[in-house]
Amino acid sequence: MQTIAPPFRIAVLISGGGTTLKNLIDKIRAGRLHVQISLVISSNFSARGLQFAHDAGIPTAIVQAKCFGSQEEFSAAILDHCRTAGVDLVVMAGFLKRVTIADDFANRVTNIHPGLVPAFCGHGYYGHHVHQAVLDYGAKLSGCTIHFADNQYDHGPVILQRAVPVLDDDTAETLAARVFEAECEAYPEAIQLIAQGRVRVQGRKVRILAEGMLSS
Repeated sequence: MQTIAPPFRIAVLISGGGTTLKNLIDKIRAGRLHVQISLVISSNFSARGLQFAHDAGIPTAIVQAKCFGSQEEFSAAILDHCRTAGVDLVVMAGFLKRVTIADDFANRVTNIHPGLVPAFCGHGYYGHHVHQAVLDYGAKLSGCTIHFADNQYDHGPVILQRAVPVLDDDTAETLAARVFEAECEAYPEAIQLIAQGRVRVQGRKVRILAEGMLSS
């Protein structure tokens, strides 16, 4: 009798509009991402992305930093929710609060940055600020980076990157739209690779195994 593997379970962390969450939900429905979103955690009650979770029947939790006495207590509350939900991976999707990564979640928390790390990244570089910095510098390429989160901003091992051109007439808004198109393909791809067990972390380097090499 064939054994059916349990679903790969993820928690998605949001702070605002939830466009990345919606993209993941859409990819799952389309059969292009084979995971189960078991929990959505928001850092505030007014995050519009919570509606996407409610519409999809996904359990939600609100964890606000102001309700805790320290960064460590706030982070522990988030990860406790993830442990209770039994998730395999925590996916940051526009989550604007720093989370201290506990040892049991090392290389089990992913983040997406709207730039090509290590350029235009770190504390204060998020959203519009990244794209405007790219334009002000005169860079010819931008893109997105999916990486494992560690306890520094935009610092953990890089899983995937996708580059997009910076056009002469770009504004921060038009560049953001082009980068987001790349994000919509790259983030589900990275999550799927992790769910398939094809990602190996060796120090700062991430190795992507070809299909059929999972025993290596």
